[in-house]
This record gives sequence, C-alpha cells and structure tokens, in this order.
Amino acid sequence: MCGLTRGMCGVNNKPRVLIIRRDNIGDLVCTTPLITAIRQHYPDARISALVNSYNREVLDNNTDLDAVYWYTKGKHADSLFGQLKALWARVGLLRQLRRERFDYVILATPMYVPRVVRMAALLGAGQIIGYLDGARDTRVTCPVMRHDEDRHEAEAVFRLLEPLGIKGDPPPVRVVADTSLADVLRQRIGLADTAPVYGIHISARKPSQRWEVKRYAELVQLLHGVNPQAQFVLFWAPGSQHNPLHPGDDEKAADLQQRLAGLPVHPCPTTRLAELIAGLSLCDRIVCSDGGAMHLAAGLGKPMVVLFGKSDAQHWHPWGVRHVVLQPPSLDVSDVSVEQVLAALDKL
Repeated sequence: MCGLTRGMCGVNNKPRVLIIRRDNIGDLVCTTPLITAIRQHYPDARISALVNSYNREVLDNNTDLDAVYWYTKGKHADSLFGQLKALWARVGLLRQLRRERFDYVILATPMYVPRVVRMAALLGAGQIIGYLDGARDTRVTCPVMRHDEDRHEAEAVFRLLEPLGIKGDPPPVRVVADTSLADVLRQRIGLADTAPVYGIHISARKPSQRWEVKRYAELVQLLHGVNPQAQFVLFWAPGSQHNPLHPGDDEKAADLQQRLAGLPVHPCPTTRLAELIAGLSLCDRIVCSDGGAMHLAAGLGKPMVVLFGKSDAQHWHPWGVRHVVLQPPSLDVSDVSVEQVLAALDKL
C-alpha cells in the first residue's frame, strides 16, 4: 500500500523521494511540474533526482531538489574504455543511492520501461511508483495505469503523483538560469540593454522541423524594419553539419549571419546546456522549432512561436507559457510562411 498520503496510515511528512528521468532534455523539463508539486505538498521531504549526463543541467539551480545524481549512458561515451568506465561509475552510484534508503522511487516516464524498473529495484526503496501499461511486474508496488495517451507529456508524468494523493493540473515547467553566466553571455555577445530581444533558434533534429535560412533572414529583416531598436540573439546546435556523430548547424548559422550583416544580430554559440539556458533567459520572445530549446524557453517563462513539423503538438507543445504553435497540414515547416510567424508574434 502506498502510505505517504496525508490522512493515511504510516504518514511520513519527511519522506525520502527519488525521481528517475533518464531521457532527453524536453522530457526532463516536462518532469519539473512533478518535482514542484512534491515540494509544495511535502516541504520537509528530501527530494532527489537521478538523471543522465546529457540532461542534468536542466535541474541546475532548482531549489525544489535537495540532490541531483547523474550518470553517463553508454551511448554517450566516446570509446569502449569510456563505456566501461561509465558502467563502473554507474555501479558505484547505485550503491550510493541504495544507502540513501528512499521511501519512494518515482519512475517519471509515462510508460513501462523494464530496464528502469530493474534499476529502481536495485535501490531497495520502500515503494516504487510507475506505469505498468498492462504488464505484470510486482516490483512496481504503486502502479499507475495509463488512460490518457492524448494528454501532454507534463500531464502524463504528473499523474504518477496520484498514489501520493497529489492530483489536479500540473504547474508550469520550471528551469532556472545561472544569472552570473547570463551576465557573462550578455557582455560576450554585446547585447545592449534595449527591448525587445528576440531569441532565434534555428536548429531542429527532424528534417520536417527545419525552416529555411532565407525565411529566418526575411523574418529578422521585417522585425527590424518595424522596430529598429529590436535585437536578435541567434542560437543553434554547435558543430559542423558534416560531423557524423553530432551534426550541428555552424554552416547554417554562418549563412544566416552573412544575410543579416549590419543588423543587430548577436550570435550566441553555446557548448553547454547551462549556456543555452542562460542565453535564452536574456530574450523577451522566442522563435524556434519543436525540441529541447523550446522546452527550456518554456521553463524560463518565455512567450514563443513554435514551428511544428512531423511531431505531436498536442503532446509536446510548450507547457504553462504563452505560445503559438504553427503546424501546417503537410507536417513540414517549410510550408509555414514568414507572414504566419509575424502574425503569431503579434498575438504574443
């Protein structure tokens, strides 16, 4: 029986809770409403998170957490030695977490993932909360059955709090920028203290989410024409498009900067997730495609226009922030016009 809920037997107002979310950037951002709600309902709880090296900076400066543990996935290691080293480090981390004696481990993924259940079972927690999706797994002692596949990711994850007596609508997603790092970036890119500042993020993993350089250029030119005081911060995935392991958009960004020469465009290459978060925090409005940067901007409370191609906008739209989603019937953002983006920005 899940006995953490107020009013139930075995009430513990200072539970030790571990939240496991080992997926991508946006997935972890959409888990922050769950973290916020636990802290609000149990202010004296010890709340920890277990994440991976790729997404861990999403939780930097999050005061709802007492500890963040992370490990490197084998696929993120750059060699066989690196994979073995990562595996050994993970074994040590699991031993450390087992000594924490968690009351609850929450598998914060809106589906049944056996390998994550195995990991949680090794920790010896009092209770494990997670989705079963019809599977029979006695290791998940507080199962939640899925019946809301059409809901947003944040809502699906938030439902995992029902065994703890926490229900309702999820609060907004939350990401906290490093203000000192933001000040350093502001000086480094030469951003003046005028408004508005538009953040333009040009990268997207899926081809159907990639808007053409010439349209970004036309958009910036038109916005500058309407308001010459406006500034533009340019973000992209760093690296060459020819890198087989981690292709980036250096060439696309260089092309766009050349087209916009003489305009107040500030390139902001970011090699760390914390830098991207700090850079986005400097902007008043964001234009981007569906992806990790979109969720980070939502966590910072930034109004935005989002280009959606072949992805589920109902499940992945920005949560808890003003936004306009532009998704053409073709599911290809190349069919979104500059005029549509301008009109959407005007709505914000």
